[in-house]
Amino acid sequence: MKLSVVLLCALVAVQAALLAAPSAEAAGKLKVGYYNKKCKGVEDVVKGHIIRAIKKNPRVGAALVRLVFHDCFVRGCDGSVLLDKSAQNPHPEKEAPANIGLAAFDILEMIKADIEKKCPGVVSCSDILVYAARDATKILSKGHINYAVPAGRLDGMVSSASEAQAELPDSTFTAQQLIDNFARKNFDVEELVILSGAHSIGMAHCSSFKGRLTAPADQITPAYRNLLNDKCGQRSNPLVVNNVRDEDYNTVSKYMPEFKSRVRKIRDLFDNSYYHNNLARIVSFNSDWVLMTHKEARGHVHEYADNATLWNDDFGESMIKLSKLSMPAGSKGGIRKKCSIVSHPLH
Repeated sequence: MKLSVVLLCALVAVQAALLAAPSAEAAGKLKVGYYNKKCKGVEDVVKGHIIRAIKKNPRVGAALVRLVFHDCFVRGCDGSVLLDKSAQNPHPEKEAPANIGLAAFDILEMIKADIEKKCPGVVSCSDILVYAARDATKILSKGHINYAVPAGRLDGMVSSASEAQAELPDSTFTAQQLIDNFARKNFDVEELVILSGAHSIGMAHCSSFKGRLTAPADQITPAYRNLLNDKCGQRSNPLVVNNVRDEDYNTVSKYMPEFKSRVRKIRDLFDNSYYHNNLARIVSFNSDWVLMTHKEARGHVHEYADNATLWNDDFGESMIKLSKLSMPAGSKGGIRKKCSIVSHPLH
């Protein structure tokens, strides 16, 4: 009887240890310079592609920053958002309403194809995406946001639109819903505010902020609300820039003449302007404005509006933390030959 109890306790202990065992990424497999010996120069290959792509179309940079967030917040940084529809994944993450407008998939496929020629079967698409987003961030911030990211991820096998919709924060969320959503990924209120600063660049469909088109003046500056209504009324669910300073000069002159001196010829400068815009109630998403309704979040909005250097540094740190989100326990992964197609698992 005593022996049976001992064996039972031992089995329970082993099972508990297995359940508590971290994933390969969490156990320390991820490291800066992971490919230095496995595929020398891979980060330079990625960077070269991103420099050329952004020079050709600056919108690519913002698309990559958004893409890495939408990948990592669902099943960890496993490239699952890159997968196309298949028998294995009949409704992939790309089909989720929260993922409307995701772009830059073609750039990642080009990078992957070049790397496969150099080092076949070595570099994961998930690592390529993390590198590409890091490089885009540095370029768009004029070098002010610069951080090293660890690598060694595997590409996931599963991609689900319903899972993406459940995991990603929605643009209509309240402050508490946002806080709870980020907390599930172990991000605190400050990190929520930091990562929201990415809305200083990029574009969004009008369907993502339709509630703002009729929001009261204490939530959105009326002149900006009128501008958004004009842009959204031009055709069915068009894309509108997130940052009013990236709008065309004539539109800003018409609706916000006091702002026209801040309109930029070169769009998508990645800086702390998001926080100034939020304080002025000229942000498009409800999920941005509601940060001002929460005492701690509002304090951080003021903090980063006042200190651009601090935000640059903290954004880099938060992106590193984001890049370390791992696949669910027990998940299988591999190295894809093409980023949009599942490969056989390695682990």
